[in-house]
Amino acid sequence: MIVMKFGGSSVANAERIRHVASIIGAYKESRPIVVLSAMGDTTDHLLDAAEEAVRGTVDVAKIENLHYDTARELGIEVPALSDLLGELKTLLTGISMLRELTKRTRDYLVSFGERLSVRMMVAYLAKQGVQARFYDAWDAGFVSDSNFMQAELLDEVWDTIPRALSYYKDGSDDAIPIVTGFIAKDKNGTITTLGRGGSDLTATMLGAALGADEIQTWKDVDGIMTTDPRVCPKARTVSEVTYEEAQELAMFGAQVLHPRSMVPCRKVGVPVRVKNSYNIKSAGSIIVEKHTGVRPSVTAITAVKHVTLIDIVSTRMLGAAGFLAHIFNQFLKWNISIDVIATSEVSVSLTVNTKVDLSGLLQDLQRVADVNVQTGKSIVTTICDVSRSSEILAKGFSALNDAGVNVEMISQGASKVNISMIVGDSDCDTVIKTLHKAYFE
Repeated sequence: MIVMKFGGSSVANAERIRHVASIIGAYKESRPIVVLSAMGDTTDHLLDAAEEAVRGTVDVAKIENLHYDTARELGIEVPALSDLLGELKTLLTGISMLRELTKRTRDYLVSFGERLSVRMMVAYLAKQGVQARFYDAWDAGFVSDSNFMQAELLDEVWDTIPRALSYYKDGSDDAIPIVTGFIAKDKNGTITTLGRGGSDLTATMLGAALGADEIQTWKDVDGIMTTDPRVCPKARTVSEVTYEEAQELAMFGAQVLHPRSMVPCRKVGVPVRVKNSYNIKSAGSIIVEKHTGVRPSVTAITAVKHVTLIDIVSTRMLGAAGFLAHIFNQFLKWNISIDVIATSEVSVSLTVNTKVDLSGLLQDLQRVADVNVQTGKSIVTTICDVSRSSEILAKGFSALNDAGVNVEMISQGASKVNISMIVGDSDCDTVIKTLHKAYFE
């Protein structure tokens, strides 16, 4: 048994749905369970419709046109579409009357994208002679807490998912389950969404709870790459990475599984394979607990652009206990996350998201320290074997020196698999190309 996850771009239109259906058919003998996201920009269209409803206008034309036109192009009838779209109009009418959109209502609203998507796919698979059955996630055993917009799955899903899909697991029914990603229901039966990486979490939770042989996430590249091929055309596929390396890659900009989604599969050791939906014969990249062969010194290079660098210096707290605790408490107070950090006894340099409002935080920090804020920075992260850091840094910094690039800060992760450096946005692509040439070319 395998779990296959396809994102919104994979099912964005009739042509893409046909292609995904052909992939599902090709893997039919592996007994797949399929997780789908909403079609293309459907989630954005739903949120736009909600904003219009708050202003008093109910309009679902974009959503209706996309789904009805796609069904017509696929040559299928999907009676459930009209039912769901009618339910959606009723919801938007209620929002327009109240002129209010709560988190709870927002979750109910965006759930329509995935629910429409799975019904469309099942109808098309039936036309192709492939038996399939759609499942809203709660019908497949997904139960969450009530933290709307970023709900967490409850521990009981380890029992409810195998129970809900027992007929398929034991082979008594061959209808392929097509499951909505991203959504669940709480104990009260209210729809919730699982936040960032929600569809990935749906797939990995299914695979882990059912003891699948493999979890596959399908993208438009041949797996995990040594770096972004748009920046460095000589980037190549990495055949194998560990869960820890994949988590760090995802944290620092690479389009891999969201870090939280790896928790279930890591718990039981189910491997995750990143596959290319345009090249199904390619083996892709596999994510495992430990390297099965010789561990490479450098696995991949990734980057996050447009971050803010904050330097905090306080000589008057030289030798004073609690300097770092005081600094970190201010970030906690203002609910601001730190990306990378470097410290000494009286100074701290760290990066945060540029979109965050820093005004309150900076006022608090300036009471005890001199604070310098610089925008337009990038974090370039090398995923590597940190036990060989001297070798890795010597090779990397020699290449950067030859390229005339100055690094403003360096941070070695406690995870022992990453070294991050801060450079200017204007130097970011040059740094990636230079390091990639040094390490891989």
